Amino acid sequence: MKQFKVPRRLRNLLLVLAGNALYALAVDMFVLPCGLITGGTTGLALIGQHWLGISISTFVMISNVIMFILGAAVMGRWFAFNTAVSTFCYPIFLELFSWIPGIGDMTRDPMLATVFAGVMIGAAIGLVIGAGASSGGMDIPPIVANKFWGVPISVVMYGLDFAILIGQMFFAENREQILYGILLVLLYTIVLDKVVLMGHSKIQVKILSEKSNEIRQLILKVLDRGCTLLHAQTGYARNEWDMVLTVITNRELAKLNHLVQEVDPQAFIIIDSVNEVHGRGFTLRKQYK
Repeated sequence: MKQFKVPRRLRNLLLVLAGNALYALAVDMFVLPCGLITGGTTGLALIGQHWLGISISTFVMISNVIMFILGAAVMGRWFAFNTAVSTFCYPIFLELFSWIPGIGDMTRDPMLATVFAGVMIGAAIGLVIGAGASSGGMDIPPIVANKFWGVPISVVMYGLDFAILIGQMFFAENREQILYGILLVLLYTIVLDKVVLMGHSKIQVKILSEKSNEIRQLILKVLDRGCTLLHAQTGYARNEWDMVLTVITNRELAKLNHLVQEVDPQAFIIIDSVNEVHGRGFTLRKQYK
């Protein structure tokens, strides 16, 4: 039976919708009811609401349109399409969720609200950016900076968010709000990085052994993974051996370790975590000769 696969663009569109819904839910459930100050477009909207009397959903819509124009001009049509979805869907979700009875009664504990809001917002932005789009707000400048200058998205986002937090300090009810706001920004940027890399991280293993050829065969035939042989010389005895280099998934690590130990219990093994891998067997289909 042929397995049905969701087209990539449809999958990305669904991720964008899910991310925006989750973001709006976090704001309506925790940020607004507990009076948390935050970064991003929502933080700017809070500033606009305080000083200009503009409703949050209206301010978000205006800001998102401006950011959409910037993203469309720089990042291309598909990015612009997904960002357009975010531009209009996020404020709509924000308004719709606010009508749900009891939506803001989950908790009045600011610490609990900060933790849950940080995790939900970070996951939401991570889903959207991972789908190759933007939530339509202040994450567009970091994406543009990353494309042209290679600056990490989280670094630029930190800077913008802290600047927005400073703007909210002038009308925050107490100093603790500022501390909760800083904690919220830290939490969602950390979660954002984790979600963007989720499913892409792999394990790199280097194996130095006299029986490198046997280990190579096991990796190829048992694990069905590729490997590379690197010429190596031991530092003490200056023995010349082949070092086996392979990249595997987290689930395959225990099996590989067991196979190596069976062949050579004295093997020297180095294990590293890598954020992302491109190439045959990962982003491209395997080829067998």
